Amino acid sequence: MQEYDKNKYAKIHSIESFGTVDGPGIRFVIFMQGCYLKCKYCHNRDTWDLNGGNLTSVDDLLDKIERYKSYILPSGGGVTVTGGEPLLQPKFLITLFKELKKRNIPTAIDTSGMVDITDDIKELLKFTDLVLLDIKHINDDKCKELVGFSNKKELNFARYLSDNNIPVWIRQVIVPGITDEEEDLTELKEFIRTLNNVKKIELIPYHQLGKFKWENLGIKYELEGIRPANSEDIARVKKFLDI
Repeated sequence: MQEYDKNKYAKIHSIESFGTVDGPGIRFVIFMQGCYLKCKYCHNRDTWDLNGGNLTSVDDLLDKIERYKSYILPSGGGVTVTGGEPLLQPKFLITLFKELKKRNIPTAIDTSGMVDITDDIKELLKFTDLVLLDIKHINDDKCKELVGFSNKKELNFARYLSDNNIPVWIRQVIVPGITDEEEDLTELKEFIRTLNNVKKIELIPYHQLGKFKWENLGIKYELEGIRPANSEDIARVKKFLDI
């Protein structure tokens, strides 16, 4: 494996200079490379490989971000790191976010929260203005089936954010027949009520737009036959969650 300074360099999959769905305002979105989860509905299947992506420096990203700052900031936007799982490369993000704070550019992390809360993670969160937390599934057994891992770490992560007053948007992908059962929605609703830092709940309709990435990689698409969520599905869940 290639050796490099993890404080200054990271494996990056891609960037988006005009993002509008990963936090408030217009966002400069950085897609980090690498993820341990095996989410069956993942639309970024090509970001899983820990050894993939392009080795990129903090300075290179800052140069790119500066070019777009003039329309990002007036919109109330900022920089969002997503993935893959961005918290697998925390040292790099600490360096990046410290520099962004010096420039008064708001920071956000889109994460599953399925990580150990290490000193690096705690340090990174000090420079994080918003966490977009993807609750994969509130039921632990169903979570293991859907993404390959228990939800215990991500729920613990959510509690840590709440205890430390770090603003969070809770995200839930609505997969018909998998994440929208009423008993699970009841449990999710009750869990969210225990948190004191939730600024928004986002329901993301399951779609198959990333299916071609699985096929291009020669991998069987895990949710073949599951229909995409429609507006009626989302409306029903919104009503159930009182949002």
